[in-house]
Amino acid sequence: MKNKFFYGILIALAAIALTAAGTLFMYRALAGIFYSGWVKYADNGGAGTGAGGSDIASAGGNSAASSDKAYSYNKGTPNKNDAEPIDNASPDDSGQTMSDEEKRELFNSKLDTIMDYIDYYYYNEIDDDVIYDSMLHAALDALGDPYSVYYSPEEFDALLEASSGTYSGIGATVTQNLETGAISIVKPFVGSPAAASGLLPGDLIIKVNDQDTYGMDLTSVVAMLKGPAGTSIEVTILRDEEEIAVSITRQTINVEFVSHRMLEGDIGYIMISEFEETTADQFDAAINDLTDKGMKGLVVDLRDNPGGLYNICVEMLDRIAPKGSLLVYTEDKYGTKERRYAKNSEKLSVPLVVLVNGNSASASEIFAGAVQDLNLGIIMGTQSFGKGIVQSVIPIMDDLSGIKVTSSRYFTPGGVCIHGVGITPDKIVELDEDLKRTLIENRDHDNQIDAAVEFLKQ
Repeated sequence: MKNKFFYGILIALAAIALTAAGTLFMYRALAGIFYSGWVKYADNGGAGTGAGGSDIASAGGNSAASSDKAYSYNKGTPNKNDAEPIDNASPDDSGQTMSDEEKRELFNSKLDTIMDYIDYYYYNEIDDDVIYDSMLHAALDALGDPYSVYYSPEEFDALLEASSGTYSGIGATVTQNLETGAISIVKPFVGSPAAASGLLPGDLIIKVNDQDTYGMDLTSVVAMLKGPAGTSIEVTILRDEEEIAVSITRQTINVEFVSHRMLEGDIGYIMISEFEETTADQFDAAINDLTDKGMKGLVVDLRDNPGGLYNICVEMLDRIAPKGSLLVYTEDKYGTKERRYAKNSEKLSVPLVVLVNGNSASASEIFAGAVQDLNLGIIMGTQSFGKGIVQSVIPIMDDLSGIKVTSSRYFTPGGVCIHGVGITPDKIVELDEDLKRTLIENRDHDNQIDAAVEFLKQ
């Protein structure tokens, strides 16, 4: 009895082994069918190189799933008779690497093939536009530079619209923490839907219309916040560890990037929220108005100013610096330097204090750096953000899509690149804790402004 049981076990194990061997053989045979080599799209009406020399494949004509020319149905696999091996699929036997042109040809062939297989095998509906748009965003994301971004036509239009000072949205400046990816409110504009809804500086935006913003780039979130005037949006914020859902009705936002008034002791005060297309003219008008009223000193407030247009910042520095002064210079990866000098014969003739904080970035730091290096005044407040690189905004296609790409570093007149460091104020003045969640415009008092005024009155 025991011997029969023992032989029975041996027979069962042998059967299992034979089954496994047969399965492995079948798997390898199938693998030979499914993965016998890379194939190129055979349909003349199919994928091709994108317009404008972008080297990104775009779909056209019949899809692989519906085209008899692309594939013949054979157990769910493409027709191998229609397949051609890709040239230069790997370095040749001599060990030489591929040229850039060969790499691009290989990329296009791979992309065509991947899209063919997706069209043929993927069981759900496919939106080619979403796939291609994601690829273009990913191309810029792969640089690992949060300031280099691809913009769809809608996003690019919104970017240009915001620079003009008029757009439809909630009316708030937002920022993204480069380490955590968290997106937060820097400041709602006075009189905006964001301000009316109670949004405050420091509020974290965690959802927009129930879509989690975690992992999203800032550009995408901003595009979601904008929209036609009169439409509603639900924004969920995190404040003091409490989630708060706020319904906001978008409006047409007309942004005044510069506001000014006279403070005690005939000290002029100019707050600049961003450096955009209209900012230089508004800044010039503010200085002239305060001068006419007998200004004896000037406070320029760049706190919470995220930056903006490089040329506008240079134009504003030109208004206050002596003619011929080096204001800033940039250097690209080829070592090419572009120096910008003051050309205007006008200059500021009263003592100057510039206020900065941790949200003062980019163009704000160019402005503050020039004031500091040229001894035009003193910098007061806390350490600035530390963005010492410049982006070029480039339309790339007839469909009005575009990219923003980091193209150079900038240096203060003294030859300092403050990227990752920031501007260190000449006089450190911390903002009172109870003021940090209150808009600058709504404060009954402001100890940093008070410190600037006292310094100028001396």
